[in-house]
Amino acid sequence: MQIRLRTPIESLASLLHHFWRDFPLVDEPAIIDCHIAVSRHLIHRRWPNPELLILVDGRAIGPSFPLAHHFPMLEWGVNLCLARRANHLLMLHAAVMERHGQALLLPALPGHGKSTLCAALTHSGWRLLSDEFGLVRPEDGLLLPVPRSLPLKNASIDVIRAFAPQADLGPAFEGTHKGTVAHVRPPTESVQRMDEPAQPRWVVFPRWVAGSRLRLEPVVKPDAFLMVATNAFNYDILGQTAFELVGQMVDACDCYTLVYSDLKEAMAVLNELTSSANA
Repeated sequence: MQIRLRTPIESLASLLHHFWRDFPLVDEPAIIDCHIAVSRHLIHRRWPNPELLILVDGRAIGPSFPLAHHFPMLEWGVNLCLARRANHLLMLHAAVMERHGQALLLPALPGHGKSTLCAALTHSGWRLLSDEFGLVRPEDGLLLPVPRSLPLKNASIDVIRAFAPQADLGPAFEGTHKGTVAHVRPPTESVQRMDEPAQPRWVVFPRWVAGSRLRLEPVVKPDAFLMVATNAFNYDILGQTAFELVGQMVDACDCYTLVYSDLKEAMAVLNELTSSANA
């Protein structure tokens, strides 16, 4: 997806340069999929605490928000654009990583530890395809990369700081609608390889539960089908195509549930699972 972004907010522009600097600039003239603007709210611009709006193709896509939350709200806006523009693909709410040409999908509800696992795997030898979207191409069932910033929330921020001190973590944005949010810059190699799709190989449904013991359990194919389909953004829109794609993916993948409370234990079991398949 090609985006044209405009903003007069200098602090936002500086963060964008840091987080997005590895992405190529589009040569003009070009077909732009989404025109995004982050600008001051005309009514609130003179308030002591000015607010901003995100406009897509000239229309606001949500209510105004504090200036201090500009980067996480822009990332949310880009996600919304992708969700609206990519209905030619099956869109799964899942983190996706690749190693040796094979992809691991982590479909999960918010708060289940998906982003924490994704950030840890990304800094442990896996290539980041996406933290948010598992994009399945209908013609061959391959997963397409969207290696953007990884948003970490609340306690996950310090967990990743301790687990992967080499991770490029940005500033913490406090008081957002999801609490405190900080972003991990996608590794340069992942961005440079964003034209390389990957073959689905494992589907693991993670769930972080405080104080729980580690449990990795296989999921029978019919249950896995329903769980993957439930995590699709546009299953109803694609209809039979989605049905066939989910079926093909589940048939081709080993499927598990993972309950964990300790990140290192979860990483060890995932690496053992995926390494044994490549042995």
